Amino acid sequence: MGLKEILEPIAEKLQSGANVRAVYGDPVEAHGKTIIPVAKVAYGFGGGFGKKDAGDGEHDKEEGGAGCGAAARPIGVIEVSEEGTRYIPIHSGKKLAGILALGFIAGYLIGRR
Repeated sequence: MGLKEILEPIAEKLQSGANVRAVYGDPVEAHGKTIIPVAKVAYGFGGGFGKKDAGDGEHDKEEGGAGCGAAARPIGVIEVSEEGTRYIPIHSGKKLAGILALGFIAGYLIGRR
C-alpha cells in the first residue's frame, strides 16, 4: 500500500470534520436570547514508512502506517440578544486551582525570608 492510498482516506475524514459546526455548535434559543456554543478543535496526524529486512535473503518489505485524531473542548458561548452580542468564556477550574496553588507557594517562600 502506497502513501497516497493511506493518506487519501485521512484527508477525506479531516475535510468532512473541519466545518463550522466543529467549532460553533447549533444555536439554542431561550428567553429571547440565542446562545451559540464555541469549541476549540485540534487535529493531529502522523505516519511513517520504512523497509523491513526479510532476513532470509528475499527482498526487503516496505511497510508503513498513518493515523489521525481530533479533539474538541468547549471554551465559551456567544450570546445574541436585543441588548447586543457578547462572548462569554468558560474558565477552567484546573487553571484557577493552579494559579491559587502557585500563589500560596510564592507567599510561603516569601514569608520564610
